[in-house]
Amino acid sequence: MTAPRLSLTFAMAPDVQERIFTPERMAAFAEVVDLAGVLTEFESDAARQVLAETEILVTGWGSPPVDEVTLAAAPRLRAILHAAGSVKHHVTSEVWDRGIQVSSAAAANAVPVAEYTAAMIVLANKRVLPIAGRYRAERRAFDVEQRFPGLGNFGKRIGIVGASKIGRNVIELLRPYAVEVVVYDPFLSVDDASDLGVEIVGLDELLATSDVVSVHAPSLPETHGMIDARGIGLMRPGTTLVNTARGELIDQEALTARVLGGDLFAILDVTTPWVLDADHPLFDHEHVLLTPHIAGSLGVELGRLADVALDETIRLARGLPLEYAVQADELSFTA
Repeated sequence: MTAPRLSLTFAMAPDVQERIFTPERMAAFAEVVDLAGVLTEFESDAARQVLAETEILVTGWGSPPVDEVTLAAAPRLRAILHAAGSVKHHVTSEVWDRGIQVSSAAAANAVPVAEYTAAMIVLANKRVLPIAGRYRAERRAFDVEQRFPGLGNFGKRIGIVGASKIGRNVIELLRPYAVEVVVYDPFLSVDDASDLGVEIVGLDELLATSDVVSVHAPSLPETHGMIDARGIGLMRPGTTLVNTARGELIDQEALTARVLGGDLFAILDVTTPWVLDADHPLFDHEHVLLTPHIAGSLGVELGRLADVALDETIRLARGLPLEYAVQADELSFTA
């Protein structure tokens, strides 16, 4: 006798489902579960009728919170599969209290961020961006080594702040390069550091001795402003700060002051506020690359998130444990 098929519902912002889940991937879901619908809210009578039958909830960016009221409308709910990174913004403690399984595609979303970061580290040490800016402005040959002494990657020290999923991916991507990698992370054990092939150092030492500092710590109350004005003051002239995590981890005013002073470089995919004022001096400075949070999954990279959710759905349908389960006690030290 064939087991009954599970009922699955998508819950996310109006445009997100179409961006992540192509018709081909939706067809793949339909082969293993019954698709109940796509919800953008949980409050209407129509939404509650769908929730009443839902056993798997696939969430994405913009999902409404799954709180006690929502759970009361979803008595059959067994699992929440998040086709993105952090689940903190929509999965509440009541979900775990009820024994509902939670999964996240954070590991998949970490891949493009790490790829972006590793590329920027290599370009930063080669001084590609300021050299290109200078060449564009002068439009003639100039002595690159005189203008940018010490450029290149050989023997450079890379400081990773946070051995998160992204941080660890960056470390792996840097293995082929002849660089030294040091890490600051109070949760990283000596054994794990050995396995990663890195040295654990204090934050002050990392900031004071690294040629490139790359930030991959989670945004928590304890980490806000972790690289403060004093820490930025420790960085040697010529150091590049790469931030693909969150703007609030860094004292942006202190960073801006040193960049404008001409002795620091910055590659910022995130800032505080999220979008800087149009006249902010970082936009025009040749030592700065500003991007509008493009390091994470975009375009074809979204397919990786969909595939994780699909694989987890198949595992549930087969009675297997989730591969990327998230536990409640992890939320205090992860993004």
